[in-house]
Amino acid sequence: MPTNDDRAELSLADLSYEQARDELIRVVSELEQGSSTLEQSLALWERGEALARRCEEWLIGAKERLDAARAGAEAAASAE
Repeated sequence: MPTNDDRAELSLADLSYEQARDELIRVVSELEQGSSTLEQSLALWERGEALARRCEEWLIGAKERLDAARAGAEAAASAE
């Protein structure tokens, strides 16, 4: 299992929704503590923004799949 440091090095494209969400939670927690330097806080903020975008991509993709499945089910039902 990857450590937190290993996860920080993972490409955003390689993260599952759950991995991105969990890392985003960790980033937000670190920012809320306020113990980071300004430079560290900026880096955390940027990583958090990227993670939030990745989570949104996953959610949009899931919605598109659900919409397609519903459309297929409706088309099948109307063909009967």
